[in-house]
Amino acid sequence: MSEPNTQPTLSKGAMWMIEIALAIGGFGIGTGEFATMGLMPPIAEGLGVSEPQVGHVISAYAFGVVVGAPLLAVFGARLFHRNLLLLLMGFYAIANIASALAPNYETLLAFRFIAGLPHGTYFGVAALVVASLVPPSQRGKAVSRVMVGLTLAVLIGNPLATWLGQSVSWRYAFALVGVLSVLTVVLIYLFVPLNHNQLRNNPLNELKAFNRPEVWLALMIGATGFAGVFCVFSYLAPTLLNVTQVDKNWVPIAMATFGLGGFSGNFLGGWLFDKFQFKAVGGLLLWSIAVLMVYPLTTASLWSLLPAVFFVGTIAAISPPLQTHLMDVAVGARTLGAASHHAAFNTANAIGPLLGGMAISAGLGWSATGYVGAGTAVLGLMFFGLAWKREQGNL
Repeated sequence: MSEPNTQPTLSKGAMWMIEIALAIGGFGIGTGEFATMGLMPPIAEGLGVSEPQVGHVISAYAFGVVVGAPLLAVFGARLFHRNLLLLLMGFYAIANIASALAPNYETLLAFRFIAGLPHGTYFGVAALVVASLVPPSQRGKAVSRVMVGLTLAVLIGNPLATWLGQSVSWRYAFALVGVLSVLTVVLIYLFVPLNHNQLRNNPLNELKAFNRPEVWLALMIGATGFAGVFCVFSYLAPTLLNVTQVDKNWVPIAMATFGLGGFSGNFLGGWLFDKFQFKAVGGLLLWSIAVLMVYPLTTASLWSLLPAVFFVGTIAAISPPLQTHLMDVAVGARTLGAASHHAAFNTANAIGPLLGGMAISAGLGWSATGYVGAGTAVLGLMFFGLAWKREQGNL
């Protein structure tokens, strides 16, 4: 079920402006999230730490999302969605400017954790806003249009941030995210209407309604099933430099190739959910296992690695179906449920780099991230099996 459509009827042009404003916010957040992955070598060099230590900076951001998504969703349950979005993006702007000014590794670690706090709640509330404005049969595609900002961040924002980091300084990448966040605040204020008829909830009621097995199984699918993508993507830059042995100028191109796969997968995922509903998630998990198993076999050559990176990117198709499914099963806790989807995915963002770094440090090589990722996707498929059985009344 979707949240009751209590918004006034809007023109197609007004809807487009709402979706564009929210997608630009997603673009800024996605660029901030993924920038560290493409900037591993320059950040490590600039702060005098190792690349696996920079992987901990990625995990710190992800941990911030995991902590912030449920907390801010609960405390923001009484706020109008528009006002909550404005507060979240203002906070994100400040945290990224602070990251750009971080004097050392320890402060960068702390500021990236703080920057992660509003991430999940922003995407969750943005998804609720657009889902309330379209017919139920179009919710998957509507959510995917808002999420396109996140995939465009990988396609355009992350390569741009990587180029800035290599050409000038990694600090400019986070400063760029701060500017994008301020722009989003302005656009939301101008184009997202304040819906006085919005159903608001008591924080305690959100917490009570959230504690359902269907919700937790969906979160576990995201936390484990998507960890493999982050495992591979987090170490893509050093894999290109150390295994494929190409010039550093190929790193932004590979990042953009991954982003193109994510961009394509995002729209595919929305279409698959509208057509097949929850079972689309199972098919996409099988696809991810196959892609991640093949990935290590492609890393020796740039011309085999680039197509593999594209296909790894397409695994992002899991996100819109899982986001929309969570909004359905989190009855009575829609804000918390929608926000927690991104907490789950950033649990994956913490697990992936951590497990990948452990495999690399153990001497298994940079390419082993694909096999590690396939293992986590298998675990995600197991959670999907349990959720599917429960949905069919067999558990």
